Parts: sequence; C-alpha cells; structure tokens
Amino acid sequence: MGRVFQPLLFLLPFCTRNDLIRQIEFLKAENEMLRARVPKKLIFLNADERSRLLKLGKAIGPGLKHLLTIVSYTTYLAWVRKAREGYQPKKVGRPKTKDAMRELIVKIASETGWGYTRVMGELKKLGIKPPSRTTVKKILKEHTLEVGPPDGQGTWDDFLKRHAETLWQCDFFSKRIWTKFGLRQCFVLIFLHVSSRRVFVTQCTQKPTVAWMTEQAEKFVQHARSTGHETVLLRRDRDTNYRREFDDVLRGAGMQVKKNCFRSPNLQAHFERFIQSLQQEALDHFIVFGERHFDYLVTEYVEHYHTERPHQSLGNTPLTGGWPTSDGDMPDPDKVACRTRLGGLLKHYERVAA
Repeated sequence: MGRVFQPLLFLLPFCTRNDLIRQIEFLKAENEMLRARVPKKLIFLNADERSRLLKLGKAIGPGLKHLLTIVSYTTYLAWVRKAREGYQPKKVGRPKTKDAMRELIVKIASETGWGYTRVMGELKKLGIKPPSRTTVKKILKEHTLEVGPPDGQGTWDDFLKRHAETLWQCDFFSKRIWTKFGLRQCFVLIFLHVSSRRVFVTQCTQKPTVAWMTEQAEKFVQHARSTGHETVLLRRDRDTNYRREFDDVLRGAGMQVKKNCFRSPNLQAHFERFIQSLQQEALDHFIVFGERHFDYLVTEYVEHYHTERPHQSLGNTPLTGGWPTSDGDMPDPDKVACRTRLGGLLKHYERVAA
C-alpha cells in the first residue's frame, strides 16, 4: 500500500489549492465506488484504526463532516466522547430488578398462590411500580411458583371433565344464502356432545318458529337415545329464538337446561371451535344457492367430521374409531389413496385394500 500512495505524497507539495480540491474530490468519488463494492455495509475498525482517524480528524475540525465515508459523523463524535478522560459509557439494556422487589414478589406469590397478574396488581396497590409481566413470570418460574392460578376443583375445566359424558351444548349457526327472493339468512341448530365431540345438526330454516324449534328438540331427544349417550345437562346461550316449548321438550326427557352467562362464548368453546372448522374448511368456499344446497354442504362436512377427519384433542384419531394403529411399517405410496368430498375440497387418505 505504501508504494501506491508514495507518488501522491511527492505530488502534493507541487499542487495548487485548486488542484488539491480536484484531487480530493476524485479520491472521494473513487472511495465511494470502492465502498459500493464492499460486501458488508458496515465496516468495523479496531482500536488502533479508530485512534488514527481521531488523530487525523482533530486537525481538520468540523469540516471532517463532509469528508467521512467509512463511518457516519455521529459515530465519529461518539468515538471522540469515549476518548475523553473520565468518560463512562451508559449501561445498555433493562436495569436489573432489585433484590427487595424480587423477595416481595416471591413472598406474595408463595403465601397466596396468585398468578403474576394478581401479584402485579397487589404491588400497584402498595404504591410500587411493578416490573414487566415477563420479568414477574420469570421470577416466579425461577422459584418454581405457578405463573397463573392452578387448575383444580371449582374451575370451568374441572366442571367440564366431571360432566363431559353427560353434557351437551347447543347453539345456532346462520349463513346468508341465495334464494329466488334474493339473499336470505338461514339457520341451523347444532347440538354437540362434549366428551365424544360428536354433533347433531338439524335441517336449515329461514324462520326458527316455535313449531320448528319444538320439532328439532324432539329429533335431538331421539338422536341422543339412539346413540346411547346419557344426556343429563344441556347448556345454551340466551338467544331469543329459544322458546319455552323447546326447553319443555328437553326437560320432559329428563334433561336439565342451563343458560350461559351473558357474553360468555368461552363457556361453549368446543362448540365455537366446531363452527370455526365448518366455516373455514367448507362453507367459506361456496356460494350457497337454496336451502337444499345448504343442507347438503353441512351434511357432507358433518360426515367428514365424524368419520374421516383426525381430531387433535383426541390424539389425532377420527371420532368413529376403529382405524388401524401404527405398526411401524411404511406403506407403499401407491397403496395410499386420496378420498375427497365436495368436489375435492375435503380430503383424507386411506390405505388401499390389498
């Protein structure tokens, strides 16, 4: 490198001011072209290189701002500040949680069993600004404490486990369909058995009248008896389409009808998940023409849901059971066939019989 710049150093004493300006501009343009071809956008300098630039830049003064290309002028000023005596760089990152704060969080959580949100609320009540949610959760985990309220007796999860075998949920599902009178809202009533996840879907109607609701309740009672599922409790929301006659039919069959709280879809989470699957996997892909078309789409999906679709909550097995378990052998791909419904929208795979 010294041999490259040596002729330039001999030339400089014989140049006029204008010649120097033109040469500097030429070198700057050449430097920019070289920088554009460097693979890395950032160039990291070691301590000796930074010291050399600081020494040369000090003599130039503020004009250095128009010459710097290897780093930004802001970075250069940061180097200048760090080079001063007594300079202490600022600590980077979130400050460490004080030991007293950590002890208080552990004390509250261990004595009460509260989760991190409740612990944070208690700290605020004491006039203490709590750490972030992530920090509180981390502190609780370090001391093997529960970060949330434990599941157990009295929780909704415990209630479902105790009553799943005899618990049904029902709700309406509606979709706008095309009829000869234009777009109309069409309703179906769906019953879901919580333990088995099996569903019973009624035929659709545009007007869920008292007579229609009573008829669907009677059909559901017959279906529940035919499947052998003991039906003790049925939970529903507070939709005004549910009439007194509907509840009377169910109570006459020995069932208890319980209404959910207002605005509590989480109380029927299994039902809401089935509706989401029905919409996303089937109905969202069709323009429905008439009630018969709507009933056909729903019936085909329910059959697929019961007999062909694996369910993650049940160990990725279909609801009907009786499917072969894995014996470790890898079948020939040619011996695995794809079966479809609804024009190829719903797919499942099965082994071809030998």
